Amino acid sequence: MASPAPPRVCVTGGGGFIASWLVKLLLSRGYAVHATLRDPCDPKNANLERLQDASQAAPANLRLFTADVLDLDALTHAVQGCDGVFHLATPSEVIDPAVKGTLNVLKACSVAKVQKVVVMSSNAAVDVNPDWPPNRLKYESCWSDLALCEKNEIPGGPDVMNNKLWHIVDVRDVADALLLLYEKPESSGRYICSSDHICTRDLVNLLKMYPNIPDVEHKASLTSQKLMSLGWAPRRLEETLSDSVDCYENAGILKILDGHPCRLPHLFRLSADN
Repeated sequence: MASPAPPRVCVTGGGGFIASWLVKLLLSRGYAVHATLRDPCDPKNANLERLQDASQAAPANLRLFTADVLDLDALTHAVQGCDGVFHLATPSEVIDPAVKGTLNVLKACSVAKVQKVVVMSSNAAVDVNPDWPPNRLKYESCWSDLALCEKNEIPGGPDVMNNKLWHIVDVRDVADALLLLYEKPESSGRYICSSDHICTRDLVNLLKMYPNIPDVEHKASLTSQKLMSLGWAPRRLEETLSDSVDCYENAGILKILDGHPCRLPHLFRLSADN
């Protein structure tokens, strides 16, 4: 008796940082993946090519398609036969092309009768108006061109970093969250995917292993509580930082410079009794 065909999904922008981790996760969970690439010759797609080479036992489980999100015909071809689509691609331009690209993906999904679509975006697209009610869904109407211009009147300087509150999440946890949203029938609407909220000063202290971190409360305007209620459990910030340093070292990014070793310490060694 022939084994059933694996579930098939499409990941747009498959060569991107988050998308390539999602593709890896999907393959490990037995999915067949269609990954779209704007430019197959872009060196950043090497990760996908390695995944394809490693899948020789089931090479059909990863197929690469050349498709820009502004090319509806190419997108429609890429999503044919897929049960679901993860839209992570972004166009080379922003604003109007980004909107058109997302609409093209949704049109292609409609033609292919895709059952579920998971779209990833950034909170920067809506997190502009500080007076917007916290429990009210943010649309494009929550900010105006004038508000955006006023907010960005000073393009650089201390306001860019200073003691800004950062939302940090491990890329592996983002991939887990995307797959969770796809597989959970009850998932609907928007979800915030952020495991840690930390201000610049505290992050610097954490990285430098300072013994005393100022105990200052910073209320996050966005919360992942809705996503966590589905069972998403992100990695600790310490694990993300430690694994990132290990990854940079293994990739040869942290090299000797002018005779001095440029090494970041292994910031955190997690143990069972921590």
